[in-house]
Amino acid sequence: MQFPKDKQAWLKGFDQIHLHTAIENLGITLESISDDQIVLVMPISDKTRQPYGMLHGGASMLLAETAASVHATWGIDINEVQPVGIEINGSHVRSAREGHVRAVGKVVRRTRSLIFHQVELYLLESGELLSTARVTNFYRSVTKE
Repeated sequence: MQFPKDKQAWLKGFDQIHLHTAIENLGITLESISDDQIVLVMPISDKTRQPYGMLHGGASMLLAETAASVHATWGIDINEVQPVGIEINGSHVRSAREGHVRAVGKVVRRTRSLIFHQVELYLLESGELLSTARVTNFYRSVTKE
């Protein structure tokens, strides 16, 4: 499947490929995408909270890696290469208990085999920075059988 750069066609492909995944189960939605940036939104719910009622750090990193990995599929033929996360690091600077998390992922650098993203997570309702992450994806060649 090749993801086209036509936004409506790409959105259809995005919805289809993410059925029955963490993206669907956590309610992550695509707000916008371009050659250099992606914006995703995830609700804070019981599915994303840790036992003390705050947004789970793992859910935050899942959202950051999802933003980078989904963006890494923009404009490539996933029948030829598929992006796989090989590195993520992040810092949580503020907690949240309710609302929505907006992930803004921006390309830092692209090579033939790697793509690097900086992803900032904000509380949508206030604009406050919650977490920041750097994610590296490797473009793995698909083996033809």
